[in-house]
Amino acid sequence: MKILFATSEAGPFMRTGGLGDVAAALPLALNKAKQDVRVIMPLYEGISNDFRQTMQFIGSKVVPLGWRQQYAGVFECVYGGVTYYFIDNEYYFKRSTIYGHYDDGERFSFFSKAVLEVLPMIGFMPEIIHCNDWQTALIPVYLDAFYRGAEGYTFMRTVLTIHNIEFQGNMDKCCISDVFGIPDEMASRVEYKNCANMLKGGIECADKVTTVSNTYAQEILNPYYAYGLEHILNQRSYKLCGIVNGIDTDLFNPAKDKALFANYTASNAEKAKKENKHGLQQMVNLPECDKPLIGMVTRLTNQKGMDLVMEVIEEILSMDIQMVVIGTGDWKYETALRELARRYGNKLVAIINFSADIASKIYAGSDMFLMPSKFEPCGLSQLIAMRYGSIPIVRETGGLKDTVIPFNPVEKSGRGFTFKTYNAYDMLDAIHRAVGTYYNKEEWNACMKNAMSGDYSWKASAKQYIDLYKGLIQ
Repeated sequence: MKILFATSEAGPFMRTGGLGDVAAALPLALNKAKQDVRVIMPLYEGISNDFRQTMQFIGSKVVPLGWRQQYAGVFECVYGGVTYYFIDNEYYFKRSTIYGHYDDGERFSFFSKAVLEVLPMIGFMPEIIHCNDWQTALIPVYLDAFYRGAEGYTFMRTVLTIHNIEFQGNMDKCCISDVFGIPDEMASRVEYKNCANMLKGGIECADKVTTVSNTYAQEILNPYYAYGLEHILNQRSYKLCGIVNGIDTDLFNPAKDKALFANYTASNAEKAKKENKHGLQQMVNLPECDKPLIGMVTRLTNQKGMDLVMEVIEEILSMDIQMVVIGTGDWKYETALRELARRYGNKLVAIINFSADIASKIYAGSDMFLMPSKFEPCGLSQLIAMRYGSIPIVRETGGLKDTVIPFNPVEKSGRGFTFKTYNAYDMLDAIHRAVGTYYNKEEWNACMKNAMSGDYSWKASAKQYIDLYKGLIQ
């Protein structure tokens, strides 16, 4: 199949979050599965010169956008066996950051229109265009409005993946005609609650809408999770499904990760985990001991459950445990963690920063990984933690519920500890259960082995996407 993956970011060229990770890994997995998949994204100023030197200029096109006529240059390179196309327009994309600008609606509507305009020039007419989040959600709208009658476009199918429904591309209503250039007869597809809503337009017009876990696909039908789009999603629930993300198991591999104090596999994890734990303790100036060590690699925000953590942090630290947290986020949590780390210097270390090297050391050196998210469309940290043998303690929401099976001490099945309600003391109960199990080494080692034996690669997820694509084409 011919698949074009349209995204506002993709590693390793430009990555700010989970979308960039998915856009890096899923096309590679599809490529390994013998699909002709290519990726298209904006040519941002922040893309390094090392990558730019590998790019070839294909040509340029004038893209009509409402009353505007905008230049779009196209560059191409191959990375990891996958062909990448880059849309160049310095007015829109030569900026210090890729999001957060007053004209983001115009920037990404231009990109969406340009994706469809340049297809004949690049010589690739895909059977499937896979769009991602609000930044590319207008592609299905433009395809229906302007291109269905053109040669090569008639039978194209579109998939829209919602990575986080909180961000929808809400703009002033006047943008529908003046900025997006959408004709009056199609305006209702994009209009919602007297605003322009780019994600809503994509949901209306895409042939299939996916989310990044089965549970999140059900959750966003509920007002609590849907951020106002529950009515639209319920009306279009027949086209909605969830496919859980994977991780790059070559990148996140405790047997090869150069950041670790000792590499290991599931077969020798018990001994090597202790070496990594003591190495981490030395590095962050915690007492070297075999007390349970809880790790967190997180954004310090309410969405990640930091309000729950801070509500009972004194109770957590009163336990016979140690805790290492790395991340940045809301000032109030950064400040509070710094003060707590000062007061509980032999128990808590707070690294208000981010380092992939230190993150790997925490995954490998911690016994447990705390991730009590308020909502989590999929989540990658819990998958990495399990791959490294750090037992997750999570709330049963979104991808956390789908990927972390609660440990059953009788059957010695499962690979983590969970709680349901968004409540600090329910979280605390899960921590107590995990700490209690830690001291039963037979149960703990069984849980750790289960966690490390899971398949967290993109292989199974890529197969599900291929089946979805085939269903649309057929």
